[in-house]
Amino acid sequence: MKSWLTSLVLLATLGLAAHAQPFQDKTAALGLALGNDQACWVDLDNDGFTDLCASGTVWHNEQGQRFTKRAEGVGLVVAADFDNDGFADLFSWSQLKLWHNNGGKSFTETPLPTLPACVSRGACWGDFNGDGFVDLFIGGYEDWDRGITYPSLLLLNQKGKGFTLAWQDATYRARGVTACDYDRSGSLDIYVSNYRLQPNRLWRNDGAAHFTDIAPDVQALATTPSFEGGHSIGACWGDFDNDGHFDLFAGNFAHVDSRGDQPKSRFLRNLGPTGGYHFDDKGECGVFYQESYASPAAGDFNNDGNLDLIFTTVYGVASFSRPNFPVLYQNRGNFVFTDATAAAGVSNLPPTYQAAWADIDNDGDLDLVCGGKLFVYQGSPNTHWLEVQLVGDGKRVNASAIGAQVRLTLKDKTLTRQVEAGTGEGNQNDLTLHFGLGAGTSRVTLEILWPDGKVQTIKRAKPDQRLRVTYRR
Repeated sequence: MKSWLTSLVLLATLGLAAHAQPFQDKTAALGLALGNDQACWVDLDNDGFTDLCASGTVWHNEQGQRFTKRAEGVGLVVAADFDNDGFADLFSWSQLKLWHNNGGKSFTETPLPTLPACVSRGACWGDFNGDGFVDLFIGGYEDWDRGITYPSLLLLNQKGKGFTLAWQDATYRARGVTACDYDRSGSLDIYVSNYRLQPNRLWRNDGAAHFTDIAPDVQALATTPSFEGGHSIGACWGDFDNDGHFDLFAGNFAHVDSRGDQPKSRFLRNLGPTGGYHFDDKGECGVFYQESYASPAAGDFNNDGNLDLIFTTVYGVASFSRPNFPVLYQNRGNFVFTDATAAAGVSNLPPTYQAAWADIDNDGDLDLVCGGKLFVYQGSPNTHWLEVQLVGDGKRVNASAIGAQVRLTLKDKTLTRQVEAGTGEGNQNDLTLHFGLGAGTSRVTLEILWPDGKVQTIKRAKPDQRLRVTYRR
């Protein structure tokens, strides 16, 4: 009786009917046979439905009804339109290969400049020098047995004709790489999660792709005072308190052994302009301890307006006599997160680095790929939403609109989302921005901050629609 009542309470807090779990495993039903490696969502043929790249395979989304295999062997990727031809291309950080998208039908390898030896765990796209074309930041990891730290690399886009190697650094062992104009300065900054108790880096961009590490200065190291850094694997940006500023969640693999109580995963609250865009370390905020946490991804799965968090683990359920399993955390507001894994229907996932969000069937709620499974949301029909697809002009703003931000103001909070190509460790959420509006049915106003600094306002947008906005000078 007690467990039944507990389940009712959990379902009620999720805003769901008591008779059903909201996420249903539709992997096999939709024709998918997924690997367990990192995943990237992106609409590759511009048919309005997001496709899936996972474990080296490209799956085409057949209008939310089925997926069919489109290509194999592309590696683990992040996606953006590097030549502004209107079709998103793929960069494989696992292979260090660039795959050009041929009109949504096939992929051709495009030569990159000669690169130093590198092993990577993740990369991100972004127009770091403001020329209207997306560049690449590639995290360099390690060969622990051979004592090698591989360099992180910055590749600058030559107007869609190729790339040049502009910078390299082999100081730290990078894992997750994710970008955000966190201080709204008009240039994309980069957060790099470093492993082996090394400090994380927040590379501040001067707008010309010259970067300075300011993580210690703005309290973005995501560690505890007795450690230089943590075993950070993945991080994600998100406005977790709906104040209009992008915060950080840093995921730390943390041993508790003879070496000490190592830094746990933590939320870093962006204090905004009044706080000099420094970060306030909020700690774990309800993210309970597991030793082997790995890759996080943020998304509002229940459409209440608050960004929730899926957080994967490396160990299995019973590894090292400690339970370790991917957890879905529901955001209750004010940096309070609770475990919604069982109530939401995503229990018993295997060890994985795979976690990414997208609305695969355009029904106004987010679906989840994690642990080799695709979970389709079947939750409450009584919540409202708005989805926004931003498109650059390919001249001043890159065609994928990477780096653009949208603010949506409700009565008591400001929802903020960004177009990003790289989150957690090597994953990518869909480029279409998703806003949960809760019970709100009123028209809303959007403020778009484009990567070139232009601010565009859209007034009285109707809820419950997918809105496409193209940049205009």
